[in-house]
Amino acid sequence: MVTLRDIAHMAGCSVGTVSRALKQQAGLTEQTRQQVMAVAERLGYDTTRLRHRKVNRLAFLLHRQHSSLAQNPFFSPVLSGVEAACREAGIVPSVLTLDPGEPIRERLQLHDPDVLLCAGYIEPEVLATLQTTGKPLVLVDAWARDLPSINADHYDGARQAVSHLLQTGCRRVAMLAGSLAHYSIRERVRGYRKALFDARVLADPDLEIVLEPSANPAESAMVAMQQLMSRPDRPDAIFAYNDTTALACLHACQLARLRVPEDVSVVGFDDILQASHASPALTTLRVDKEKLGRAGVSWLLSGQADVEHRILPVELVCRSSTRSVASPVVGG
Repeated sequence: MVTLRDIAHMAGCSVGTVSRALKQQAGLTEQTRQQVMAVAERLGYDTTRLRHRKVNRLAFLLHRQHSSLAQNPFFSPVLSGVEAACREAGIVPSVLTLDPGEPIRERLQLHDPDVLLCAGYIEPEVLATLQTTGKPLVLVDAWARDLPSINADHYDGARQAVSHLLQTGCRRVAMLAGSLAHYSIRERVRGYRKALFDARVLADPDLEIVLEPSANPAESAMVAMQQLMSRPDRPDAIFAYNDTTALACLHACQLARLRVPEDVSVVGFDDILQASHASPALTTLRVDKEKLGRAGVSWLLSGQADVEHRILPVELVCRSSTRSVASPVVGG
């Protein structure tokens, strides 16, 4: 069977370009469209496979590293939003774990979904395989140039977090980040740096730490915190790329007998359920995770032709892990 990847290879363009050309979508030159159509016809591709049809089944795709919803509290409410939107639309959702070592196309065929919603990090090679199916695909909490995506405002959220820390009097703000292969983490690092630049605070590369990959992210955060807090010029604030890491930072401070926020302030990102129940309660950026899932389903049902990258706002939630802006100087 001829695939979109076969046509892309022969036409010298991306799979996304082939998909848009065959669906008569906007955003391409007429020359490119005609070139793709000619290659498809020469290879005998059945263009009726790409015609819009009623959506009955949706596949919610998660990378293997995100697949434990109990251990990854971010994607569980995203899935709840997807399930709620599917229920209202009369669609049957299914959850598939993506593993690059497995035959992805064969696994999809078992579920026979009409549309695909991919959440979180995914390797470019896996994404390219999904595109060859020709099924409508939207990314949630991820980004690719030629695919529609729904994201929280990672960049501005990080900028707000670090600006808040600086406004409370903190000057040595460290950042604990995960793998920069993740679009969301790259954007949060950008926001961190922008806040320092805007405040004319010199960025210290030694305070920007990418955590070591680990089966237990909390352990990696603990090791990084021990290294930071043993420095003679230790940071007076930590911006963690997510709440799970921030909660590990709070625990590390307790073990080191450091007071939060008097000795060190801590800010997370995502506002998972545990954030408000921590001691002290965690200052963080609230992401409407269910809305992300609902927005992804809405896009898939809209039949929208153009590639769109939607950004949903986030909200800074100030709690006890940071000092008050009105009282930046704390004695004792």
